[in-house]
Amino acid sequence: MPEMTSLLTFAAIALGMVLTPGPNMVYLISRSIAQGKAAGLISLGGIALGFVFYMLCAALGITALVMAVPFAYDAIRIVGALYLLWLAWQAVRPGGRSPFEIRSLPRDGPRKLFLMGFLTNLLNPKIAVMYLSLLPQFIDPARGSILGQALVLGMTQIVISVFVNAVIAISAASIAVFLTRRPTFAIVQRWMMGAVLAGLAVRMATEARR
Repeated sequence: MPEMTSLLTFAAIALGMVLTPGPNMVYLISRSIAQGKAAGLISLGGIALGFVFYMLCAALGITALVMAVPFAYDAIRIVGALYLLWLAWQAVRPGGRSPFEIRSLPRDGPRKLFLMGFLTNLLNPKIAVMYLSLLPQFIDPARGSILGQALVLGMTQIVISVFVNAVIAISAASIAVFLTRRPTFAIVQRWMMGAVLAGLAVRMATEARR
């Protein structure tokens, strides 16, 4: 079991990343607005399967490898911090496009919706960084099974991401209208999220190896 402080910090990073616009959010919102809540939730099922795929890859070997090589650990720590800073910039940069802007998409059947959700997540660099660069830093070999810790951290991320994305899929149209009518709220939210991600990036870059 990971240390509680590490688990909570990882959960905060997972929450910050799922709330930051990326391929998953853009696709899920577009699909929910264009085709309805059910289509969004089916797409989310594919996205969830992508999370499980990444978690198993990390848990079954990649994590153990990077923890065993100090240079690799430091390299991915810096890469992860830089990526969080990039996400922070994407949140606050001027002229950024809101993922809640309505996009027209063709109507797809359940099988294609699920597959597209899976592929969108599988090709999502944000999730790749989460599992291959961020997750290993929160595993401490001194606390027991690396596999067990990786699974606990991975399931924490999956539960947070699926819950938040489900809320977004169900409420996408309402949120889009709300933000259109209250542009100031959207600006404040972007800056708050940018500040959180930047703070996490600094913490990660300055944290010493366990």
